[in-house]
Amino acid sequence: MLSKSLEKLYVQGLGKLQTEVESYRDEKDMWKTSAEIPNSAGNLTLHLIGNLNHFFGATISESGYVRNRDAEFSSDNVSRAQLVEGIEGATEVVRTALKGLTDGDLEKIFPIEFQNEAVSTEYVLTYLLGHFNYHLGQINYHRRLLAS
Repeated sequence: MLSKSLEKLYVQGLGKLQTEVESYRDEKDMWKTSAEIPNSAGNLTLHLIGNLNHFFGATISESGYVRNRDAEFSSDNVSRAQLVEGIEGATEVVRTALKGLTDGDLEKIFPIEFQNEAVSTEYVLTYLLGHFNYHLGQINYHRRLLAS
């Protein structure tokens, strides 16, 4: 069942995200940017948390979550503990949403338009997994670059 595979991959990714956040020697480094790197690891982490809460929580599970995407990129100096708490919460949101999905649900059109078109839930969740891992890689690179 695809939902089980997606759950495993998202939960693994969220675990890696938490490891990245916890691996910064100085938590202030998570908020560093440069002309070439406009998004800090902290902002990318907030973005991933917001993205999962929006698409899995608000859209699939109808949790009532209201996304503030602008704040994901404008907030700064959120504590490591708050980021970890957000990651843990997003993990539960993903698990809850995927637990209730059948293969038939995955074939249905996603409840909201995605990138201005009507596509299947399977497509959206697969796309979002790639999006998640893209930003996870950026965070990993950012952390390692600052550690050198």
